Amino acid sequence: MRIKPFQAVYPDLDYITSADSFFDSAREEYAEYFNSGFFTKTAGEALFIYRIKGTSRQYTGLAACADIRDYLEGRIKQHEHTLPAKEQQQMQLMLRRRAAIKPILLAYNRVEAISEWIEAYIAHRDIFLEVNFEGPKECHQLWEVRDGKAIRELQDLFEQHVPCTYIADGHHRTSTTSLLYRKSKAGKHRGDYHLLLCALFPSSDIDILDFNRVVYGLNGLSYSAFMAHISQYFDIGFLDTPRKPVRKHELTMLANREWYSLRWKKQALAEYQNEVAVLDARLLDEKILWNILGIEEVRDNQRILYVEGPRGLEGIQQAVSTGEEAVAFCLYPVRLEELMKVADSGKVMPPKSTWIEPRMKNGLIVQEYSLMG
Repeated sequence: MRIKPFQAVYPDLDYITSADSFFDSAREEYAEYFNSGFFTKTAGEALFIYRIKGTSRQYTGLAACADIRDYLEGRIKQHEHTLPAKEQQQMQLMLRRRAAIKPILLAYNRVEAISEWIEAYIAHRDIFLEVNFEGPKECHQLWEVRDGKAIRELQDLFEQHVPCTYIADGHHRTSTTSLLYRKSKAGKHRGDYHLLLCALFPSSDIDILDFNRVVYGLNGLSYSAFMAHISQYFDIGFLDTPRKPVRKHELTMLANREWYSLRWKKQALAEYQNEVAVLDARLLDEKILWNILGIEEVRDNQRILYVEGPRGLEGIQQAVSTGEEAVAFCLYPVRLEELMKVADSGKVMPPKSTWIEPRMKNGLIVQEYSLMG
């Protein structure tokens, strides 16, 4: 994996009174913020060690640029399909900003030599930038690596030990950058888009949380008929108290104000035994949402609300209470190894099947696009 230093644009904290408000609005307001003097630039090119400290967990990675050709040639691997409409939206934002304002989150198999190098480097060096957030109680810290020898050492470690990485968050930003790169190479657009702003985190510092579904409407079925239909795929048990699944191939369901445990029957799982990974989200999409509830395309269907794991059972119950005939399905989190297997095989995950942390912030570290003559 080829990583490259870059001249970073970063916020001048003297002008920011509320970090949560400023960075939440940076997605839409970056160009205005930049023109108003809220950002400054580093003196030269650098790599940046990036640490996110939460209340119970910390993540440590590296902010750098990757060559977009690593994506085009399959060394930066994807596990989602992208949508042309979302790429169009991303292109409009990128051209307006003339910058990448949020790193693509890339996961790689942990390499002890890289993690040890990073820890040794920051042990006796000052923090370059530190921002505290109240919303999620997090502290985001950056250390600048600008010495040429240190940069080369990190580059060599990644080239030797990291043959590929996996997009954990940012599929549309990556694909849109590649589209702009190809347009630029063909002379159809003015700009240099061969670099991709990334945050590279080892597998030990990536968490995949559950991503749950609330479905509105039972496709003309009564609750009793719906339960009878799903019983052909699940062994169903009552739950005395609400909870999420505790193991793979178990789901929990909230329907008609009752909570249930759902375990896939052996014959349902057997149909998928030749898959690279047997994913609960895929079985749910195909067997329940499509076959029983009549939802063929789950990605943008208005009958489905996706509820990310950090919102907890309260978020799921609240979502169910907002609609008639609503049913919630809670899924056990996908393992990172499963995601990597799917990406390695050239296949894709079901839509909205992973909620991945850490989460990057818009505007915390920015890479400008250079304009060519």
